[in-house]
Amino acid sequence: MQHTAVLIPGDGIGPEVSAAAVQVVAAAGANVAWETCQAGLGAIEAGADAVLPDMTVKAIKRHRIALKGPCTTPVGEGFTSVNVGLRKQLNLFGAVRPVQTMPGVHTRYSDSGVDIVIVRENTEGLYAGIENQISAGVVTSLKVVTEAASRRIARFAFQYAASCGRHKVTVLHKANIMKLGDGLFLRCASEEAQRWDGKVAFESLIIDAGCMRIVQAPDRFDVLLCENLYGDVMSDLCAGFVGGLGVTPGANFGEDKLAVFEAVHGSAPDIAGQDKANPLALIMSAVMLLRHVAKCTDDETCTIAASRIQDAYNACLLAGETTADLGGSLGTRAFAESICSRLA
Repeated sequence: MQHTAVLIPGDGIGPEVSAAAVQVVAAAGANVAWETCQAGLGAIEAGADAVLPDMTVKAIKRHRIALKGPCTTPVGEGFTSVNVGLRKQLNLFGAVRPVQTMPGVHTRYSDSGVDIVIVRENTEGLYAGIENQISAGVVTSLKVVTEAASRRIARFAFQYAASCGRHKVTVLHKANIMKLGDGLFLRCASEEAQRWDGKVAFESLIIDAGCMRIVQAPDRFDVLLCENLYGDVMSDLCAGFVGGLGVTPGANFGEDKLAVFEAVHGSAPDIAGQDKANPLALIMSAVMLLRHVAKCTDDETCTIAASRIQDAYNACLLAGETTADLGGSLGTRAFAESICSRLA
């Protein structure tokens, strides 16, 4: 059974880490064919008139799965985020960011055994991008919260927790101040939790207190349910527990099994083309892609390939065969080849 997925190399280090991920997936024996499409600066350089070409969006809708390398987003000016554009056009409402202690990657939290999943509402909140300059020096940013989207992501979080053997969902909010917006998000989460009473535990924490507690004892947390901005911040904060964004994968889920898997780190144009980038995060995202395909199609070969890749990169980490950001001496290509040699 062959599965076709869209590959978006991205820009900066994107093409390098994407090539490494494709190489590893092939070496694991996964029957995946790739349709390469462009987005970000790579799309402009390829002659497209937009950073998110229609043909790229249509290809993802057609194949239902994609693997995306990092795309540059200018700060404070320039074109809008490709990531936000994809989420809006494909209605990728649920972001999933697993954060887990990695073998051989030492941090001050290594002994805690961190194993957290951040589930983030992906389509609204402040990231709706509705901003206006109402007078000189005065800008308003509108935070959008709807009951439909809040219920949908709460239902998704509890379903994800139950299907993955997770035991608790913690919703993070600021309903003490934003009583209507965050209050609505909290109410939807609380009502959904009642449907899972006895199966999945539930708690709510104000976001600032939650940040303090998770830094003190990350091992006490399981699944974090967050609105858009809080989820973005918590994803990076939790990544710091396990070694950074270079060892954390990401996925964005929509309706009808549509999913885009991505590296959550930046495009790092300062090291692009120098064979220095760590491809592990995108390789880990490819593992998530394979498991999603297996779940959707009952193709056990994808499950086997995913487990083999995970075992191989864990063995590399334990042996110190890593890129420089993790204390090793390997380049991007050599790290991918080291994983492939263990797969062989």
